[in-house]
Amino acid sequence: MRRRALIATLLLSLSLEHICSPARTDAAEASPPVAVGPQYDTTHVYVAPEDVDRFVASVLATFGGRASNSVVTAVTPTPSQTFWRAVQTPVGGISVFGYKTPIPFPFGEERTGYLVTDLDAAVSAARAAGADVIVAPFADPIGRDAVIQWPGGVNMQLYWHTNAPSSAPLQMTPENRVYVSADRVAAFIDGFIAFSHGNVVSDDPSAPGVEIGRPNENYRRIRIESTFGKMSIAVTDGHVPYPYGRESTGYEVKDLKDTLAKATAAGATVLVEPYLAGDRRAAMVLFPGGYVAEIHARLVE
Repeated sequence: MRRRALIATLLLSLSLEHICSPARTDAAEASPPVAVGPQYDTTHVYVAPEDVDRFVASVLATFGGRASNSVVTAVTPTPSQTFWRAVQTPVGGISVFGYKTPIPFPFGEERTGYLVTDLDAAVSAARAAGADVIVAPFADPIGRDAVIQWPGGVNMQLYWHTNAPSSAPLQMTPENRVYVSADRVAAFIDGFIAFSHGNVVSDDPSAPGVEIGRPNENYRRIRIESTFGKMSIAVTDGHVPYPYGRESTGYEVKDLKDTLAKATAAGATVLVEPYLAGDRRAAMVLFPGGYVAEIHARLVE
């Protein structure tokens, strides 16, 4: 009798463990890779309609590259109209939006657009990895899109094109720069790595605080690389001075001084003068229209 009771208790315990344990990890690990490549990922930049062309001209003068002509289109599932231009530079792509109408929620809050091989599979993989689908898949003029949100409030757009695009590899891969609280960083990292099939390439608990505008302190910084590209995660208490946290992308260049000279000549403003941070020298720049970017160059040994 005692043996049967023990067996029954063990079976009940195993059953409860199976029911209560999250299925997210197994589902995420089983999901196929959906990333295409960093040359197909874009930073989403929202400016006033009258600033679209001025912003694009400044970015191209700073980094080089080319841009599509401006078109008026609808890229949300609810009625809206925006001027739109695609910018391709050797150091990263940008999708520029200048809305003629009010911007439907939650658009304007997403940081990036990631091209995926299969939108439905990507949405399923994101869900399995712990992301919320805050805009369900919808059709746009050239494909399909969805918007997801990771733990910590990081929004990203996933997109798929009816006709597969073809772009040359980037000369330098930009960093998606994310600020997350200590409360949510573990969930964010676990989920994004499972979704992207990426890896943590560094986790520095004492990174120089100058990188987030607090030069006399240290902070935790995690860097991740995947087929989507690079990501730098700043773990903070939210006490960061302007413009830190407003930049969504960090651009790597070969010559920081030369790049900043080109940027200022093209109407940009250097908000934070170049500073030394670990293996790089970096600055913060404000482009016409209000877009803040980090720009850095690696130190030559």
